[in-house]
Amino acid sequence: MTETPSPHVIDADTLSGGLKPIRQVILSLGSNLGDREANLQGAVDALRDTPDVVVVEVSPVYETQPVGGPEESGPYLNIVLLADSTLAVDLLLERAHAVEQAFGRERGVPGAPRTLDVDLITYGQKTIESEELTIPHPRAHERAFVLAPWLDIERDAVLPGHGPVAELLAKVGTEGVTKLDIELQ
Repeated sequence: MTETPSPHVIDADTLSGGLKPIRQVILSLGSNLGDREANLQGAVDALRDTPDVVVVEVSPVYETQPVGGPEESGPYLNIVLLADSTLAVDLLLERAHAVEQAFGRERGVPGAPRTLDVDLITYGQKTIESEELTIPHPRAHERAFVLAPWLDIERDAVLPGHGPVAELLAKVGTEGVTKLDIELQ
């Protein structure tokens, strides 16, 4: 794994001897049910324990107002992770869903309160559109709860197909998004 990942850098698969590209990935995590901080820390720990995923940076924690959910939804705690991974995108998505399930995530009503939400925002510079996944995340460019923490860990970040994260955040603004004095490990 590298600290400055490139989609052209390769890592040998120790089991098969095959070569796999290392991708820089951005994951957005949020929680608005239960012990929100513990849910996020547990998810970070679970992702760190995932073979072929190296968490490089964890953003500060933000408290944000829910977007598009039921009126009774409470505020979220949100973070963004920068990681290097040699996992195929479908396996990385499976792992994200498994982490959500481990923390009691129930899928159903879109925008409903949840113990944990793990969204794959980018996967290297790839653009992917399938029934299961769209990369980059189709609404990341309009969500301050993704853009603000991302900008904290990667000042020159660019969301493929949309432009610099700093410019995108300036467009959407930061109303309802508050940086907390909480740093996860």
